[in-house]
Amino acid sequence: MNIILFEKGELTGGSLILRDHRARHIVKVLKSSSGDVLRVGEIDGDTGRGVVVSIKKKYPFIVELSVTLTPNSNPPVTIDLLLALPRPIMLKRILSQVTTLGVGQIYLINAKRVEKSFWDAGVVDEAGYRPHLIQGLEQAVDTRLPEISIYRRFKPFVEDVLPGLLHQYSSFVVAHPDSTNTLSRCLTGRGRVLYGIGPEGGWVHFEVKKFREAGMNCFSTGPRILKVDTAVVAIHGRIRQLLEGC
Repeated sequence: MNIILFEKGELTGGSLILRDHRARHIVKVLKSSSGDVLRVGEIDGDTGRGVVVSIKKKYPFIVELSVTLTPNSNPPVTIDLLLALPRPIMLKRILSQVTTLGVGQIYLINAKRVEKSFWDAGVVDEAGYRPHLIQGLEQAVDTRLPEISIYRRFKPFVEDVLPGLLHQYSSFVVAHPDSTNTLSRCLTGRGRVLYGIGPEGGWVHFEVKKFREAGMNCFSTGPRILKVDTAVVAIHGRIRQLLEGC
């Protein structure tokens, strides 16, 4: 936890009182004392400093901070993710990891090889996935939560929704092992990028066809087949590298 994040309603007159895992982290990991200055941030808001006013170092832990905020100076994120819904335990990892890396929008969609039972998992609901996004922000020292949009039917999404989204992007690409294109050939300029990752087992032919009809370019990462969570992180990092080189 590299920043102490809080909800807007938790701050009262510049005072923030913590009694949960954040207080425990300040006591047990940071080993803070009165007068210490910590990095803090309001979720979807500003960042700043929190001075430890008082601290109870025995369970139940309680920490009071005097908070001063300044505008969040982190640059806006220019990479978005389109993801076929993976296994719930893998989705938790992916949400935390891509939030740490920096993603503005996540589209969770259905696909032929997505197990129907995955949609019943608690992590698909906001109360289930939000803690994993916050965990990613705490690692990255940011306050801006990615937006998550969920589409449980593939065809309506790719035919009715996706074409209306693509005008936001300079590059829109989908990973597909059978493609002969490389990622570097598919990226055009330094604008916003939407990249798509399929389910375990990959996209079926119909899905690839529909993506291409919508205007998305397919690319391959090479002969090795990656797990979904590995592919998300590896491709995200590669996109950032290519954008920085433009």
